[in-house]
Amino acid sequence: MKDHYQPFLIGSQFRVLPPDCPVPQDDKINLLMERGAFGSGEHETTDSCLKCLEQLPLSGNEKILDLGSGTGILALAALRLGGGHVWCIDIDAGAVQTCRTNCRLNQLGPQVDHLCGTLDDLTTGDFDLVLANIYGDILLQVAKQLVEKTRSGGLLLLSGILWEYNFDVRQTYARLGCEVLENRMLSEFSTVLLKKT
Repeated sequence: MKDHYQPFLIGSQFRVLPPDCPVPQDDKINLLMERGAFGSGEHETTDSCLKCLEQLPLSGNEKILDLGSGTGILALAALRLGGGHVWCIDIDAGAVQTCRTNCRLNQLGPQVDHLCGTLDDLTTGDFDLVLANIYGDILLQVAKQLVEKTRSGGLLLLSGILWEYNFDVRQTYARLGCEVLENRMLSEFSTVLLKKT
């Protein structure tokens, strides 16, 4: 079945479109997305992550980890903004396949490695930027591993955090040697940008 949804704007610079939609020629960054099981990115946490990403100075050489990558929208956005190479991980095989498809649709396949599994299955480390738009309780469970996978001075952009988990997430990552650079409270969720010191 064809994936039908209306194109929409997200973040400050992005437009998400179905794969067969004509691409407007304007100043927006277009992302062609098959939605898969996780939607096409309408959620407030995705919007918040993109707005944070847009503010980061990406040089083209960054090693980026996208944990719980889903459709791959954050990975694709990071690459479109100038990031170097992304490792996308998801425990859901269907999500990994959708992410592969979306990377191909946006002609970014060579800049992405895909892994179906968990952080335990990832042999690479020393990431310049970690993206994780997943639930707060999971961010607490993987905190030590996630910080260990981040290079000193690297950034962690965490979202999907319900308000009730926000304080615990910030405190836990701070104890592991991270400094909070930004804490965005949304209508139900929150987004935290941290730097590993």
